[in-house]
Amino acid sequence: MSKYIPLGKTCKYSSEKIKLDELTLGSYITTDNILQNKQGVTIATNLPPQGNSFPKYNPGNILVGNIRPYLKKIWFADNDGGCSADVLVFDVKKGFYPKFVYYAMFQDDFFVHAMKGSKGTKMPRGDKNQMMEYQIPDIDFNSQKQIANVLSSLDSKIALNNRINAELEAIAKMVYDYWFVQFDFPFDFASTSLSNNAQGKPASASIEGVTPSHPINNNAPGYKSSGGKMVWSEELKREVPAGWAVGELKDIANITMGQSPAGESYNEDRNGMVFYQGCTDFGTRFPTIRKYTTEPTRFARQGDILLSVRAPVGTLNIAKEDCCIGRGLAALNSKDNCIAFLFGVMVNLKQIFDRRNVDGTTFGSITKDDLFTLKVVKPSNEVLEMYHKLINPCFEKQNLIADENQQLSSLRDWLLPMLMNGQVSVSEL
Repeated sequence: MSKYIPLGKTCKYSSEKIKLDELTLGSYITTDNILQNKQGVTIATNLPPQGNSFPKYNPGNILVGNIRPYLKKIWFADNDGGCSADVLVFDVKKGFYPKFVYYAMFQDDFFVHAMKGSKGTKMPRGDKNQMMEYQIPDIDFNSQKQIANVLSSLDSKIALNNRINAELEAIAKMVYDYWFVQFDFPFDFASTSLSNNAQGKPASASIEGVTPSHPINNNAPGYKSSGGKMVWSEELKREVPAGWAVGELKDIANITMGQSPAGESYNEDRNGMVFYQGCTDFGTRFPTIRKYTTEPTRFARQGDILLSVRAPVGTLNIAKEDCCIGRGLAALNSKDNCIAFLFGVMVNLKQIFDRRNVDGTTFGSITKDDLFTLKVVKPSNEVLEMYHKLINPCFEKQNLIADENQQLSSLRDWLLPMLMNGQVSVSEL
């Protein structure tokens, strides 16, 4: 079994500073863009409006969000930059392997320890001195490095998978935008008897009698840009392709609104169904389990889209298994068996919510009636089938990668404490 020493013997709080004009969106870290549940960081949405200097971090430093430590916000810096005062910068001392210290702090026990010394009710902050009393294993440098390398190999694979999924999401979003926002889905006008305008492009084209081109034929002309016929939709306040319908979200999706079960039905074993109250219960593409219930009232089925209906409205995820959903969520599945299209619709609707939030009309929640009656465009069956064939494999690949990441994360979290306390050695692995 390992001996232990206080965290303060292995690192100190950095006192370095960086000027505001040296910061970029990619190098500025706040409690908003350091992600909860140990999910790393994302790019900041804005820089601080003023300030002479800010805490500086360097590669190898460990950053921890100090507001509400139970959110488990931690990141191992791989670049230099600056952060807000509510992000603590731990600088590892010589003689200790930085990634080992990071993994020692990565354990849930560290955040439990931080909460025990926190001050405040609504926005508790950890006590900096008390944090440094957290006990970590006292082992030689080579053993520290070996342990860290084993865990890093798992995290490297998770990071690679996340990059692949980000690329797949970007591709799906781009295709959806071209096809169903700009209406430039690929069509073959050669097989139609259309009149041409002076530029030789078809002056009009109805969906009826127009043959969709093969979905991967990049040389096929786009419908709208090639002069495809458009008609005005009063419901959407914009033009849509002729022959397409405009409907409501309930026309293309089966929607289940969440309802929290009775408190006495909660239990902490795994015999019940997974319960998610709202979007804070899950991370990117796969959830963090919070509670279970033996008497669920509202269900989401495996593969359903989970949508947050309370602030922040519009956050999306995929149910990895049958689960119970609370008041903060709704579950959706496609009536046309094209889940990728429905997911694209919901991503597009989220962008509308986000723009309105920026404009000052904050969506604290969305009601059942408002959700069910959201206006959506309904493409022709031919175009929808073409989109399904093109994008569904991409969507399914994303879900497989998310499943793999969940397994890798579980393996890492299972190995971490056993490696730290000496139950398992690197040589045994």
